[in-house]
Amino acid sequence: MDATILDLRYRMSSVLEALDRREEVRVLYHGKPKGRIVPEGGAASNRVSSHPFFGFRGKDQAPVSEIMDELRGGRHRAL
Repeated sequence: MDATILDLRYRMSSVLEALDRREEVRVLYHGKPKGRIVPEGGAASNRVSSHPFFGFRGKDQAPVSEIMDELRGGRHRAL
């Protein structure tokens, strides 16, 4: 996550939520990186298996394109 000085001042709760998700926060000043805030215990795991969507439809045998069409849905859905 990138956070500006104003984010640190006015939106600190979102920065703390990112740290709770074990994300590293990059602090920007005038659009340039000034530092990093790293969660206690190190950065988050970048492994695919740690992502919340990993395996959530593991028993489906349909092709990926059909599953993605179903998840995305149409532009207009009937009510």
